[in-house]
Amino acid sequence: MQERSAEQGSEAVPTSGPLIAGEVSLPEVMARLQKTRPVFHSERDLQHSFARVLWELAPKAQSRLEVRQNAPDATGAEYLDLLCIGPTARTAIEFKYFTTQWTGTAGHPPEEYALKSHAATDLARLGFISDIARLERFGTRPDQNGLALLITNEASLWMPPRRESTRDRDFRIHQGRTLPNQLLWGGGDYPDNTRNLRGSYTLSWQPYSLQGGPQGEFRYLAVFTGSQP
Repeated sequence: MQERSAEQGSEAVPTSGPLIAGEVSLPEVMARLQKTRPVFHSERDLQHSFARVLWELAPKAQSRLEVRQNAPDATGAEYLDLLCIGPTARTAIEFKYFTTQWTGTAGHPPEEYALKSHAATDLARLGFISDIARLERFGTRPDQNGLALLITNEASLWMPPRRESTRDRDFRIHQGRTLPNQLLWGGGDYPDNTRNLRGSYTLSWQPYSLQGGPQGEFRYLAVFTGSQP
């Protein structure tokens, strides 16, 4: 596994683990992103901001949004949020930006935000697990890894569940959980929502930004799939 260290302003950013496009680590990207964009207006806003920061830190890596995939078992047209192409490696990235209601000012220069509540946390979990499964299917190249990235201010996603008997209990993504290889929705009563994972993933949430007011804490969850360029 490759490791890197970098300077972020006057502070050293400790980095290790998989690299994005073989060029830069995720902690480096997130450290820069946290400073320039502590909050996002939308998931598309997150995608564009991430691609810009990646270019600033790794100019040799090219970014392509909404890239059509040709997975062997695809049931129709499937598109990848962001494909990062470096000189020696590639990274396929899927983003999720799930919010609960928050209004405030953030960033430099100050910018007004009015985030809406997406409410359905069970579908947020299903969507994130689906991204991991998609990245496993898309990662057929030996020089390509995948990254599923979720940013949220919905604390119930990173907190342990209060009730066990929920239809999305297999899809819980709270801190420290290891995902099973087969995830059944409602105990298997909804086969279209069954997800199968090839890899083993233990989930580790990281702080993103802390804003004023209720629901002002943002965290992110990142899962890498496939080979590790």
